[in-house]
Amino acid sequence: MIGQDLVGQRIKAVRRQRGFSQAQLAHPELSDSYVSLIESGKRTPTPAVLELLAEKLDCSLTYLVNGVTAEQMEEIEIGLRYAQLALDNGEVAEARARYAELLDDSGLVGLPQVRQDAEYGLAMATEACGDLDEAITLFNGLRQHASAAMAPERHVSVAVALTRCYRERSELSRAVQIAEDILGGAVRPVWSEGLIELGTALLAAYAQRGDLLRAHQFGVELLAAAELVGTPRAAVLALWAEAIVAVETGRPDDAVALADRALAIYSENGEPRGVAKLRVDHTQIRLIARPAEAAICRDMLTRLEGELQESSTSAMLKMRCAHQLTRAELLLDHPERAREHIQSVLTMVEDMPKDLQTEAHLLAGEAMAVLDRSEEASRELTAVTELLDQAPPTRQTAHMWLSAAQVLERIDEPARSVDAYQRALACVGL
Repeated sequence: MIGQDLVGQRIKAVRRQRGFSQAQLAHPELSDSYVSLIESGKRTPTPAVLELLAEKLDCSLTYLVNGVTAEQMEEIEIGLRYAQLALDNGEVAEARARYAELLDDSGLVGLPQVRQDAEYGLAMATEACGDLDEAITLFNGLRQHASAAMAPERHVSVAVALTRCYRERSELSRAVQIAEDILGGAVRPVWSEGLIELGTALLAAYAQRGDLLRAHQFGVELLAAAELVGTPRAAVLALWAEAIVAVETGRPDDAVALADRALAIYSENGEPRGVAKLRVDHTQIRLIARPAEAAICRDMLTRLEGELQESSTSAMLKMRCAHQLTRAELLLDHPERAREHIQSVLTMVEDMPKDLQTEAHLLAGEAMAVLDRSEEASRELTAVTELLDQAPPTRQTAHMWLSAAQVLERIDEPARSVDAYQRALACVGL
């Protein structure tokens, strides 16, 4: 009814602005009374009638339907594309600002689907910026106020994001509840790619709260579900999630085998940027599960780095590749080479999500400590502690506090090291 009222109001406003009476819109399909009913919101004009009215009023059909001109609509669509591109490229602060600017545009009032897309984009960018509290507020706002207008796929996407946000904030019961409300009901919905992705988010929440048996059991179920869905993306999502669980449960060979399968499938079916990202993540798992294979990983990453430099891929992906190269060189006891790679990471990290900034400064501190550059290591660890002070108390945060404590101990800063150990214990409730 609101949409009807708005269309009628626009027709009435343009008619009066043009100085037309209702009678001047006369046409075999448009009696005075019919135009009056449309303007009062009591009749919904058909597309053909709207086209006729736009022609009679000499105005844009886009304006009558949406309240914006064709030019304004084009500007809004371009703005959405640029905001999404910034988010895809890891320019998260830029993406957040662009989405917020779009939502300030009064022209979106008559564009509920576009407004919903912008609100979802803003929530995703806000999460990527590390502002989990605000991201959760925005995602929950979408569920409460735009739920009726959301497509089923968007409902699932919002549930995935909320599960992830609550998990990252260590509200694990809430994270599990959101996913299980959809996946664990008396009648489970038919599996789809979106629900497989939600299942991977649930799997991560199980693993993070230490319910590793349940995580493994559900991981097996998820792999079977992915086979039913039958798409490459579903298979990759399930395989990758189970690979992470295998790392957590101390099954390094299983982790590498699952990651290998995921990469093989995606290499044949995925788009180039996604394949490159998975290749980086694949080496990350191998470095964790099989540190003795650091030289193999280093060579793989070196080849990939060369490919990325010649492409228009995102700064975030280039940074992640250099990050893993640093880890590989440290495992190979090549701290000078590690330092070169981490320096390139630090030049790109400023506008990246806070967790990536933290990891980069931590790795830089470790490289400097190995090189006996204590003063530089100390500066990097100061940046780490400042970032961790703003982070939620998760298992990942605890691990980074622990790593920071070990580096601080190595550079002979016992007071700061003890404090970091205590902060690590506090993150896990000890």
